[in-house]
Amino acid sequence: MEIILAVLVGVLYTAGVYMLLRRSILKFIIGIMFIGNATNLIVFLASGIVAGEPAFVDDTVQNISAMADPLPQAFVLTSIVISFGLVVFALALKLKFFEITGTDDLDQLKKTDN
Repeated sequence: MEIILAVLVGVLYTAGVYMLLRRSILKFIIGIMFIGNATNLIVFLASGIVAGEPAFVDDTVQNISAMADPLPQAFVLTSIVISFGLVVFALALKLKFFEITGTDDLDQLKKTDN
């Protein structure tokens, strides 16, 4: 399972970098999303995949090491919220950019300088 997720992380990073190098602003934003998702998967992989119980400790718990670690889950949840805010902000900038220039192509910015 970890090998499959590691390959998926590599594919997401590759697709994200490819999309970042495209000329369209929308493809740039999609590349940011791919890289954010790949980073979230790396955090999960670095913490180890444990098919354990939730981390609720009470008096009946015998083996604490069999529980899932909640810290990487909290980091990824925070990262998802931050990346969503970043994507929404970038989409708002793209909308304003399109209203001003009338294009989505980053190479045509050179033509707008007068």
